Amino acid sequence: MSKSLFPFRFLLPVPVDHYENFPVASWLLPGRLREPVSAIYRFARSADDLADEGDAPPRARLQELARYHSELDRIERGEIPDDPIFGRLAAAIRAHALPLTPFRDLLSAFAQDIEKTRYASFGEVMDYCRRSANPVGRLMLHLYGDHDPRHQAYSDAICSSLQLINFLQDVAIDYAKGRIYLPQDELAAHHVSEAQIAAGDAGGLWRMMMHKQIERARKLLQAGAPLGRALDGRIGLELRVTIRGGETILRKLHADPGCVFGARPVLGKRDWIVMLARSVL
Repeated sequence: MSKSLFPFRFLLPVPVDHYENFPVASWLLPGRLREPVSAIYRFARSADDLADEGDAPPRARLQELARYHSELDRIERGEIPDDPIFGRLAAAIRAHALPLTPFRDLLSAFAQDIEKTRYASFGEVMDYCRRSANPVGRLMLHLYGDHDPRHQAYSDAICSSLQLINFLQDVAIDYAKGRIYLPQDELAAHHVSEAQIAAGDAGGLWRMMMHKQIERARKLLQAGAPLGRALDGRIGLELRVTIRGGETILRKLHADPGCVFGARPVLGKRDWIVMLARSVL
């Protein structure tokens, strides 16, 4: 599972494997939005799997993602795709006048997961988040009929933060797949080498380096938090639970930055009870 679908796990209308942190047969999602959200997810899930699952060589994966771009072009021309995934997506796009740019941004991020395995700076990481995570939040706001630019900025902050949190959780998992999403310049500044990550060694300045990453993700999450209070009804509650979920994972990471090499932090039953109660109150 690549990073690109991380924020989506909060919003799905059906149970989905891969997602031990945020299992969501989302009873909070309004019934009228279950079909379009499911259609968007199936598109993104299938494209994500092309980038991250199976044994196909990179060139073949990129060619298949190029086909996804072509199908989006067909939808833009008003054609009805034969592929069931794109047929459902086309219906959702037409019914809700969804913009196509977020879908193209997602495909760009999936392709990047195939071609790019290291990030020189935090700016490069955030550029990836802009295309891999933020489109999901913007599509959800569009489905709810919210086009407020300020709300979109809040959503971007939340989605990017959740993406960063997932990077921190999955340091060891990503390294096993040949990827490191932590900024290379910051690793070097803290004298953290790839050999140290490969060895699962949380010594030296690892803790200090991780605390810097954690604090930055927390500030970004807090910057978007007003959206959970600005939106009414189910989506507001869903967002507040989502934000508290991210905060909970960050607290666990802060308490033990070395846990990413062993028992990576996840949300338990008690966490969910506390998160929901606080979000309601």
